[in-house]
Amino acid sequence: MLIRTLILIALCLPALAEQPIKSDVLAPPRNGGIYIVCHRGAHEGIPENTLAAYQKAIDLGADFVEIDTRTTKDGQIVSVHNSTIDTYTKDATGKVSDFTLAELKALDIGSRVDSKWRDERIPTFDEILKLCKGKIGIYLDLKDADVAVLFQMVKAYGMEKDVIWYCDPEQHRYVMKHGGISMPDPGPEKRLQSMLTEYQPKVVASVWRFFSPTFVKACHEAGAVVIVDESDPSCWEDAIAWGTDGIQTDHPEAFIVFLAKRGLTQAQ
Repeated sequence: MLIRTLILIALCLPALAEQPIKSDVLAPPRNGGIYIVCHRGAHEGIPENTLAAYQKAIDLGADFVEIDTRTTKDGQIVSVHNSTIDTYTKDATGKVSDFTLAELKALDIGSRVDSKWRDERIPTFDEILKLCKGKIGIYLDLKDADVAVLFQMVKAYGMEKDVIWYCDPEQHRYVMKHGGISMPDPGPEKRLQSMLTEYQPKVVASVWRFFSPTFVKACHEAGAVVIVDESDPSCWEDAIAWGTDGIQTDHPEAFIVFLAKRGLTQAQ
């Protein structure tokens, strides 16, 4: 009798696990109920933060591309992760903010990956919006850019519901006031409940070192979906078991295959 009881408990455990929830602000995920966010685009073998990397994410059928926004010397907004261009090109060094857009556009940022990408250039936010509209969502990381300027550009493309904003508290208030989708990150879990109470977000971001089953449960109880940054592919199994709604990954193609093997989606 004891053995039979233990078997029944084991069979019921998957059903008791936290499950992803349906968002009332985001379109449904395209792959097995899990949002796939391509960190800096789908950049395996492709220069990161480029139109080529974003196009690859579109081709894979991902849900979002993560982009990093910075402002040039002449007030234009581009996508570069670091504050400098040092690791992006062999042609120059220095802060993004010390270059004009024309100067940045003159730089070859693809050859560092492969000579076939030598014509890839630092993309502007406008170019990214134009490429992504109607094809894929944008996970927008405001590194060094004016939230009001960005929002007006998003609005001009009619993409207010296609962009999720990873931003600080003041930027969060602006985004929410103007009808956008803010995605705050509380950092350590001890700050989560106060953030949920104060900001009442519909989407919450987290990084793996602060992620847990109780983190997910608290967000779901507050009606928010959770998107977590992977540490590496070894965390996928736990993240899904804990009920995450999305994963930001550097390995989107492998992740789609992983979901397909679990019977959660069809391989692209």
